[in-house]
Amino acid sequence: MDKTAVVVYEWSHPHPIYKKAVKRQTKFYAHDPENRCSLGDTVRIIESRPYSKKSAGRLRRSSRA
Repeated sequence: MDKTAVVVYEWSHPHPIYKKAVKRQTKFYAHDPENRCSLGDTVRIIESRPYSKKSAGRLRRSSRA
C-alpha cells in the first residue's frame, strides 16, 4: 500500500483458566506520506483523522531496528 504503514502490536496476557501466556497481535494502519518506513522498523503512531477506510493514524517517529 502506497503511503501506508502496517504496524503490528504484539502483546500477551495470561489465560483466565490455565494461566499460560497467550500471545495476541493487533494491526494498525498509519499514514506515511513520505514512505520512510521499511520492514522491521520501530515506529510510534498517533491518532488522527481517517486518511482512508482503514488508516486512521499518522506516523510520529520511525527508527531503524
